[in-house]
Amino acid sequence: MKTILLDVGGTFIKCSDGRTVAVDSDGSREEIVRALRCAVSGGAGEDVPPSRVRVAVPGPFDYASGTFLMRHKFAAVYGENFADLAGLPRECFRYVHDVVAMLLGNVAPGSPNTALLTLGTGLGFALYVDGKVLKNDLGSPSVPIYNRPYREGVLEDFVSKRGIVGRYGNPALSVKEIAERAFGGDERARRVFSETGEVLGENIALVLSEYGIQDVLLGGQISRSWQLFAPALARHLPSCLSVRPIKDFDNATFEGLSVC
Repeated sequence: MKTILLDVGGTFIKCSDGRTVAVDSDGSREEIVRALRCAVSGGAGEDVPPSRVRVAVPGPFDYASGTFLMRHKFAAVYGENFADLAGLPRECFRYVHDVVAMLLGNVAPGSPNTALLTLGTGLGFALYVDGKVLKNDLGSPSVPIYNRPYREGVLEDFVSKRGIVGRYGNPALSVKEIAERAFGGDERARRVFSETGEVLGENIALVLSEYGIQDVLLGGQISRSWQLFAPALARHLPSCLSVRPIKDFDNATFEGLSVC
């Protein structure tokens, strides 16, 4: 039985066979269909389609039916079924929220209550409590924090890519480049990352306490530079909490999909 795992983002689809397929989530229906079909095909010359496809995809999405419900990206396929667009039978597919998949790849039976923060173009948050991931009726994490009011906007505005780049004040630089400057001693860059940790800590301390969280995991591309903001984050949390990066930034989502 052939299985393929897909990690669907707004720019690329990562495939468990090592391929990366470009996808423009703001593109036309035809462009999105082409990318999805390429991702499930197994690559050029592959003549045996997969019989099982496990998909990590951000929300809003109906994870039971496989229906796109996003307006901010993949809008051209809103209300359509992933499997139908990919050209394979619906029964081949199983879908998981991308942050849920990453969390599942980092906890095991018997793990303590755990929270996962993912920092990148957005802000993801999921909780593993009493042996299960907390999800809403559609299958997304049931305790989102990205949309919590903060200053003139929401929390995600401040701690995600756009917040870090905006506060540093040089839109020509990526977060990775700003992090490199911080590691090199740039005080302004270090302050931006420290502020990110401070604000995160202030905003999640109560929810961590409410759910009895003992471990806080850091994922997403920005968390590859976790040393720059984790100390400030930890200062706002009880000293008994563990704050650490996920085990494997490159494969955590696939590890979670493999157990779904």
